[in-house]
Amino acid sequence: MSGDEPLGKYWGKRDFGTTSEPRGGAADRGDAPCFVVQIHDARRMHFDFRLEVDGVLKSWAVPKGPSAEPKDKRLAVPTEDHPLEYREFEGVIPQGEYGGGTVIVWDEGTYRPLSHDRRGHAVPFGDSIESGHATFWLEGTKLHGEYALTRFHGGGESTDPEAWLLIKAKEKTGTVRDRAGRSRRTHPEGQGAPDPHRARSVRTGRTLRQVAESAADGGAAGDG
Repeated sequence: MSGDEPLGKYWGKRDFGTTSEPRGGAADRGDAPCFVVQIHDARRMHFDFRLEVDGVLKSWAVPKGPSAEPKDKRLAVPTEDHPLEYREFEGVIPQGEYGGGTVIVWDEGTYRPLSHDRRGHAVPFGDSIESGHATFWLEGTKLHGEYALTRFHGGGESTDPEAWLLIKAKEKTGTVRDRAGRSRRTHPEGQGAPDPHRARSVRTGRTLRQVAESAADGGAAGDG
């Protein structure tokens, strides 16, 4: 396995004979890049925020979860790239495996890159991530609007040498239209992240507890 493989770190951390997580390599790509937010009840409860970039899901662990409230600056710690198929993963990773614990899909949808250079020219999204600042518009079931990821080095809540902030942009009250042409009212204030223990999957309607109980009763551990 080459260290240059985009998913090399992901593969190296997992035993696919034990975990039902997808190995990757067979996902269809849509017309617009996708995003997913998963709740992961591992050693520490957190949200995983993932954006499709150059054929993989760039990933960040967000302890408090994304917020629709512009004043909330959420710590986001980068993790290894995941395969596109991971956007559908929901189930229980066995204890003893990397990331052992229960996973549900809290939100999913598509996004639109918004990053531009000083001359107003669009910047390839992979380049904006590499440079440490990326802006994008989310069209999810729960998350909507403009967000930004900005890299900083240490400090604050982070004990990692590299960390990011995930922030919702301020919006004026008014009416906007989504990609399908539907109108929607916008408001200057949003809502914070939900209680992860009570949150439900956007794919199956199940809670973390229900997914864990299903797996314990013999249900498919990676049922999406």
